[in-house]
Amino acid sequence: MSTRRVDHRTLSGLFNAKGFYTLGFSFIFGMSLWVTFFAGIIAFKALPRHQFGTLQQRTFPIYFNLNIIISSGLLLAWIRNHSLVIAHARDPTAPDVVQAYALAVVTVSQALNSFWIGPSTKKVMMARHKLEKAEGKNAHDTDVSAHMRALNVKFSRWHGLSSLANLIAFLALAFHGLWIGNYGITA
Repeated sequence: MSTRRVDHRTLSGLFNAKGFYTLGFSFIFGMSLWVTFFAGIIAFKALPRHQFGTLQQRTFPIYFNLNIIISSGLLLAWIRNHSLVIAHARDPTAPDVVQAYALAVVTVSQALNSFWIGPSTKKVMMARHKLEKAEGKNAHDTDVSAHMRALNVKFSRWHGLSSLANLIAFLALAFHGLWIGNYGITA
């Protein structure tokens, strides 16, 4: 008597919420890893400063907004699949709640970058470019005006804040990825 194993996996079974959640998470994590640790460094080394700034000001809004959209979708899906998250939202020791917090941190960090930090950084960067033309000097020359030095400090602060918010979002994604890798997506 032979025992035959029946395989119930089908192609149509691939198209479900769990599969889309995994794809969404994979996309956002991979994008965040690439942008945070590789693309910016490569572009900074390969492009003149003004071209690098133009590239960043065009790509970052797309990057931040994709992060917001996907992390919001993941958060909503997480809450939908983990019914106790809402009931225990104030309990930071509940594992499913912590994962919801991690996804919320991604959404909030990138929303801050998209709607406040990024535009503020761009505004200072554009003021520096304008002053560079007016003074006929590079912003990083040693003999720039006091106004340019002040803009440089302001730009460094905004850029540092943006980098920090992005790093926090990446770490929250890594934390969530480790969780779902070990414990899965569904309750």
